[in-house]
Amino acid sequence: MLQLTPNDIHLGQSQSNKQDAIRAIAAHLSEKGLVDAGYVEGMLNREAQNSTFLGNGIAIPHGTTDTRSLVKQTGVAVHHFPQGVDWGDGNTVYVAIGIAAKSDEHLGILKQLTKVLSADGVEQRLQQSTQAQEIIALLNGDVQFEADFDDTLIQLQFPASDMTQLSAVASGLLKNKGCVDGEFVADVIAKDATPLGNGLWLTSSRQGVSRTGLALITANDAFDLQGQSVKGLIVVAACNGSHQPLMQKVSEIVFQKNQQALFATDKQAVLAAFGLAESAPAAGADSSANTAIFQVKNPHGLHARPGAMLVAEAKKFEASIKVANLDGDGKAVNAKSLMKVIALGVKCGHKLEFTADGPDAGQALEALGAAIDAGLGEQ
Repeated sequence: MLQLTPNDIHLGQSQSNKQDAIRAIAAHLSEKGLVDAGYVEGMLNREAQNSTFLGNGIAIPHGTTDTRSLVKQTGVAVHHFPQGVDWGDGNTVYVAIGIAAKSDEHLGILKQLTKVLSADGVEQRLQQSTQAQEIIALLNGDVQFEADFDDTLIQLQFPASDMTQLSAVASGLLKNKGCVDGEFVADVIAKDATPLGNGLWLTSSRQGVSRTGLALITANDAFDLQGQSVKGLIVVAACNGSHQPLMQKVSEIVFQKNQQALFATDKQAVLAAFGLAESAPAAGADSSANTAIFQVKNPHGLHARPGAMLVAEAKKFEASIKVANLDGDGKAVNAKSLMKVIALGVKCGHKLEFTADGPDAGQALEALGAAIDAGLGEQ
C-alpha cells in the first residue's frame, strides 16, 4: 500500500500551465531519487498522448513505457495548486499526483487513489488544505466522506425472535467491517430501538465508533415488540456526519411508507432502495447478447492512457455499459467513468466482463471488443 509522508507533498504551488506543472513535479521526483532527469520527457510525452486528468480536480501525470528504465524506485510526488492549473479541455487541476513506477506497481497506486478521490467533497477539501498532513489524511482515506454501507452490512431473513438478537447481529456486522468495537455492540444491545412504522425500527450509538456506517437486518418472521410489529432493524454507527445522506434516504422511504422495499429477499434490491445498486457483482450475470468478456492484452494493464481510450469508446454509445474485472473483485462499475475503470486495477491478462443495456448495446460491445483487441491505443 502507498505510504505518503510530508516529503511527498508540496503545498501552495502555482504554475501557469500544465507543462510547467509537470516539469516541477518531475523535478520533485528526481530530487527524491525516484527517477533520472530524463523522466520528465516521458511525462510530457504521456500528457501529449492523452490527458492524465481524472476528474474532481485531480490529475496523475506519469511517464511512458519507454521511460520506465529511468525509474529507480516506485513512488509519488504530490503537488497542490490552490489556484488551480488549466489542464486542457476546460478541466482545472488542484492536486497533481506525479507517479514513478518501475512496472505494474502503479496500478495499485491508481486503484487506491481513484477510490479515495472519487468521493464527493474531496476536491474542495484538497483545494483548501493548508497542511501536508491534511493532504495525506485525505489521500489515505482517513477523512470519511461516505458512510460505510454495502452488501456486507446487510443481513436478510435472519431467524430472530426478539430485538436483542437483531441488535447483536447488526452491530456485529459493523464490528466485522471495522467500523466499531465491542463497546458499540454492548451499547446498542442495551438500548431501546425506535419504531419507524410498518415493521421498521432504528437504533444508533456513538460509543466505540471508528468509522461511520449503517447496517440493516431483517427477521425471517415478524414478531411483536411493545404492541408493534418488528420486521427489520437499522443500526447506525456515527462518528461524523457522513451518515446523513443515508438517513435522508431512510426518511424518504418512511415518509412514502415504502418500508417494504427494505424487507426484500435480495441484497441488491435493498441497495437499490438506497440508490446504491450500481456495483452489484457481475460474476452471476446471465449470459446474453448484451454481455461479453474480453481479455486485456496491454503489457501494463489499464493505466491512464488505455483506460481513457476504453472510456472514450464506451461514451460513443447511448447504451448504459457496466464493466467488471473478473480477476479482481468481480463488481461492476460504470464503463464511462475513467476513475472507476482505473480503480478496477486491471493487469495484463485480466478478463473484463461488459454488460450493456440500450438500443445500441450490441454495437457497443462489438466496438469495445475490437478496441481491446487492437490494444487501446498501444502496440
